[in-house]
Amino acid sequence: MSPRKPAPRSRRERPAKPALTYDGIVATAVRVMEAEGLHRVTMRRLAEELDTGPASLYVYVANAAELHAAILEDLLGTVDLKPVRAKGDWQDRLLSVLGSYTRVLFAHPVLASSALVARPVGPNYLAVVEAILALLHEGGAPDDQAAWGLDALLLVATATAAEQSARQENVAATDEHQALVAALHDASPKTHPRIAALSDELVSGTPRTRLDWIFRAVVNGTLNTPR
Repeated sequence: MSPRKPAPRSRRERPAKPALTYDGIVATAVRVMEAEGLHRVTMRRLAEELDTGPASLYVYVANAAELHAAILEDLLGTVDLKPVRAKGDWQDRLLSVLGSYTRVLFAHPVLASSALVARPVGPNYLAVVEAILALLHEGGAPDDQAAWGLDALLLVATATAAEQSARQENVAATDEHQALVAALHDASPKTHPRIAALSDELVSGTPRTRLDWIFRAVVNGTLNTPR
């Protein structure tokens, strides 16, 4: 007598999977990125995490680039925008907002490089843009110059974070920096007089003070450079 086959389990007895949503996919992508790295945030990996097929995800997210932009948009919700409504010098408050934006990318260095090309379009990104424009307007920047200055300020912040990301991944970064410092200090006054005169200044300051100076230089250029 052949053994009895187990009775098929009714689908009604299985726990129902949560319905797929855009927000749920993005939240899962952020969780995977923080645990495993951005390189692991693929449609296949998310489908595995969400117990579905990759094709189901394309209904909500077109491709990996759009997914990375969505992750960035989610993280931009943590940028501190309170300085916009605070008291004090408008440039100091603008630097506080830009510094917070930069630190968000520093905290997720792999995403920083992606942020150079990712284009978030959600409410968090718009809130950051509005904050920067509001502070430039408060400082008297002409509207057309503020519109272009915004792009330069965000590019500086994003590129700085991306550079930091690359240095963190490069085990030889410290040796390379020391070699650069040595090359600048050893430059001959005969062949490279300006480098020789400024060798100490070229490598002076901390990353934070240099970044703040660059932000102020861009802000001042935005105020004073007609389009």
